[in-house]
Amino acid sequence: MSILPSADREYLDTKQIRFEEVTDGTTSAIILKSWKLPDGQFDAGAADILVVLPPGYPDVAPDMFHLLPWVKLAKAGRYPNAADQPVSFVGKSWQRWSRHNAEWRPGVDGIWTMIKRIEHALEIAA
Repeated sequence: MSILPSADREYLDTKQIRFEEVTDGTTSAIILKSWKLPDGQFDAGAADILVVLPPGYPDVAPDMFHLLPWVKLAKAGRYPNAADQPVSFVGKSWQRWSRHNAEWRPGVDGIWTMIKRIEHALEIAA
C-alpha cells in the first residue's frame, strides 16, 4: 500500500533512506528506519523516526515526529525539552518530539522539508 506521493517516495529512494509506510486505524505515517542520530548528542546512535501524515498531506504539514527507542541527551542525562511524552502507534510507545511547523508551503514542501526539520531539531536538542 502506498501512502506517500510519488515525489516523496522518489526523494527517499534517491537519498537511499530506508522507510516503511504504515497505517494504524485511520492514521497514516512513515517510519524512517534506523536513522543515524548526531554523534555524541544522545544516549543512542540511531532510532526509528515516526512521521504521522495528516489528512490532506502534502498540502497539510506533518506536525511532530516521534522516536523509538526513546533517547536522552547524552551529557545532561534527561529527555530533550518537549520530548518526554508517549504516543502509541502500531502497538509501540513512541517518544513524541513536540515541534510545530507554521511555515509549510502547500504545493512546494514534501517529506524532504520534514526531514530537514527533524535533522535540525535533533542537532539543536537541549
